[in-house]
Amino acid sequence: MRVMAIDYGDAHTGVAVSDLTGLLAGYTDTIHSRRREEVVRRLGEIIGEYTVEELVLGYPKNMDGTLGPRAEKAAALAAELEAAFGLPVCLWDERRTTIDAHNILAAAGKDARKRKKTVDAVAAALILEGYLTRRRSGRTGRAVDGE
Repeated sequence: MRVMAIDYGDAHTGVAVSDLTGLLAGYTDTIHSRRREEVVRRLGEIIGEYTVEELVLGYPKNMDGTLGPRAEKAAALAAELEAAFGLPVCLWDERRTTIDAHNILAAAGKDARKRKKTVDAVAAALILEGYLTRRRSGRTGRAVDGE
């Protein structure tokens, strides 16, 4: 069963899709669009191409655990994706994933300009890896607290 993780942003949306076993992150991409309908359209193409059966959407909580406007946007997108594709959407606490993605790319020698083009896909892969690890441990459900 393939799982797709999404790091939804204002201008760039990172996507990571697991392998067929649902154990490892595989395909990654970045959707470069500010238009929500374009992002949803492209996500639908990827869902179809990879036969995705479950979605994990980064849920950007504030560092103190409160919810802000970005979390509201993510929750609205989750509802839209569930309605459009009939797939379950798990909201995943994504605090620090973008920072960690920047650090990973910097350690790999990518300069700031090159990091900007791929950081969202790496953040989506980190969201996916966290979710898959949690699922392997036998815990399921909406992981809005990232436990």
